[in-house]
Amino acid sequence: MSRVLPVGLVSLVGVLLFLWPFLGSGLPANTPAWTLALACVGGLFLVEAGTRQLDSRAVALLAAIAAIDTALRLALIEGIGGFSPIFFLVLCAGYVFGTSFGFLAGALSMLVSALAGGGMGPWVPYQIFAVGWVGVAAGLAGHWRRQAATPGWRDVLLLAGVGAVMGYVVGALLDITDWVPVYRGNPSLGWLPGMDAPTALLHFARFYLLTSLAYDTFRAAGNVLMVLALGAPVLGALGRLRARLTFEVVARLEAGP
Repeated sequence: MSRVLPVGLVSLVGVLLFLWPFLGSGLPANTPAWTLALACVGGLFLVEAGTRQLDSRAVALLAAIAAIDTALRLALIEGIGGFSPIFFLVLCAGYVFGTSFGFLAGALSMLVSALAGGGMGPWVPYQIFAVGWVGVAAGLAGHWRRQAATPGWRDVLLLAGVGAVMGYVVGALLDITDWVPVYRGNPSLGWLPGMDAPTALLHFARFYLLTSLAYDTFRAAGNVLMVLALGAPVLGALGRLRARLTFEVVARLEAGP
């Protein structure tokens, strides 16, 4: 429980950012979403480093994952429909290394790729949380992973299921950032200030089904296919790396006279 607490507290900020439309009011224009997102990522990083969950080798691994995902995102912003290969390493990293590491892998991948590609905008803080939660979901599923050197089909299928679900979840979360400003006032799909939560949820559900469900299906299916095709070797490699990064200091017993 203590390992999940830091990322849970950080996620509360993201939940509030996404929930504003369903609480009857839009997100205030002066809300420092960028500051909140960066503070959460930085705070979680410092907590993990301070509790010695992250050392220089783990930080190097995070940097490598962010660099690979940045290259993939710049080379292929979107694949078929909503599919993007950047989710694969985030899923695998979270599954092997846990929720906090998974969140940092997803969040840093989005932040670094946005910086490298010049795609900075008000949507990036939301992407940081949404993709970070992909790693969190994989980390939660990783609690049931097999404690073996070589991952089995159970691990691959479990992670593929997480990838499928999170493909839709990420799409729905990011749709909120388009739904409020673009479809504002639409009588059957849009949002208006003061709208009660059930009506807002109904309108958003209609909006999602009509505009995004098919698109997000490609993302979910792509996640599944990548995990099924490449998950076993990548999980195995990360598992071996995790074993090297994890060690226990044991006090030496002094020999008697």
